[in-house]
Amino acid sequence: MTDSVRTETDSLGAIEIPAGRYWGPQTERARRLFRIGDQRFQPELVCALGLHKVVCAQANLALGELPKDLVQVIVRAAEEIAAGERDADFPLTVWQTGSGTQTNMNANEVIANRANELLGQPLGSRSPVHPNDHVNRSQSSNDSFPTVMHIAAVRAIEHRLIPSLETLRGTLAGRAREWADVVKIGRTHMMDAVPMTLGQAFAAFARQVELGQERLRAGMGRFLSLPQGGTAVGTGLNRHPDFDVVFCRLLAERTGLAFTPNPDKFEGMGAHDALVELSGQLNVIAVSLNKLGNDVRLLGSGPRAGLSELILPSDGLSSSIMPGKTNPTQSEALTMVCARVIGNHATVTVAGAQSALELNVFKPVIIHAILESILLLADAAESFASNMVAKLEANRERIADNVARSVMLVTALAPHIGYDRSMEIGQSALLDGITLREAADRLGYVAPEDFDRWVRPDDMVRPGRSPAVRT
Repeated sequence: MTDSVRTETDSLGAIEIPAGRYWGPQTERARRLFRIGDQRFQPELVCALGLHKVVCAQANLALGELPKDLVQVIVRAAEEIAAGERDADFPLTVWQTGSGTQTNMNANEVIANRANELLGQPLGSRSPVHPNDHVNRSQSSNDSFPTVMHIAAVRAIEHRLIPSLETLRGTLAGRAREWADVVKIGRTHMMDAVPMTLGQAFAAFARQVELGQERLRAGMGRFLSLPQGGTAVGTGLNRHPDFDVVFCRLLAERTGLAFTPNPDKFEGMGAHDALVELSGQLNVIAVSLNKLGNDVRLLGSGPRAGLSELILPSDGLSSSIMPGKTNPTQSEALTMVCARVIGNHATVTVAGAQSALELNVFKPVIIHAILESILLLADAAESFASNMVAKLEANRERIADNVARSVMLVTALAPHIGYDRSMEIGQSALLDGITLREAADRLGYVAPEDFDRWVRPDDMVRPGRSPAVRT
């Protein structure tokens, strides 16, 4: 052993490990073997690993599977991981064995080494706490890693994504109320349509976000169902018969989340349909937020040669060549996040489809993609709410001018004079460059006083009964 490394020995032989690190032989071999990329698991997954090992040790204690003195130090070491204090001791990339075995063993070795250190033993002693015999008691990577996947995903949804979406929804709903009386021209096929309110547009955005939250909550029962207890293939070999029930009870008490044992461990380990479903929900949220980002960008285009119905906030950034140019940077960041999430869903779909026999072996990439999507959506939703939606201004003058000049107001005349005459008025107004009112009067179809009574944009933004067509 030198100043920079120590030697550890396991059943496969001796290997040198960086002296200051708590991982062991299995992790070190994997670190050298899988030199693929630099994408590492998010801290949320590492913390979930620590929490998982805490609860496993406590469940083993409750069931008489481990002695109290060992459980106490195992829990203390695992708590450090759960608190984010050992992230540097998880060096492996996502690209490893598809069961996540190396990362599970990474946790076992770090906990065992730290627990033994707490008991006054040197790193690498593997005694009195052994990574497999004690830290991994009643477990297999095949049921533990997917359980950690669910724990990490559910906690990220509950504590990050749903609250962030609520911030965005509330901000959008506030603007909808504020602009409930701002009548603007609606647009379909990117062309002028009949009037609506700016508030109605933002209420629709808020509803999309609300439905995204509802979709996440609707699937929560399936996300909370854990395969822990299936061990190697789903039979539960080498674990106490009640381990899965006690584990979920203790985890629920610890987190406040209603985790339950998956009644069919084979399903929970051999397939990850619930996580593919979750990714699909994230995909829908991305599609919703993409529309929000693009619509705000379109309505704010300008400031003089675009729609310019919204005044976008200045974010202090500008063009490298055009002085003072303000761009919709928040919309661009949001929609790029949406593109990434949509791509991640394709990855998760393919990975979920690779389930074979009793084990899906694409677990690491599934959870990496899902967590990335959750965390990106959460950050982007909050950023867009505070840096874009909350700072938008309605360009009331431009909006009113667009309404006044819109030919599609002629739609209000159709119930009174029929579709064909109304279309003739609209075409005449466009061709001759005159107002609808002038065209209607010139053609002799509608007197000016009737036009003023029938064509009222404020009355066109809500349902109304149409009178009979005058012949």
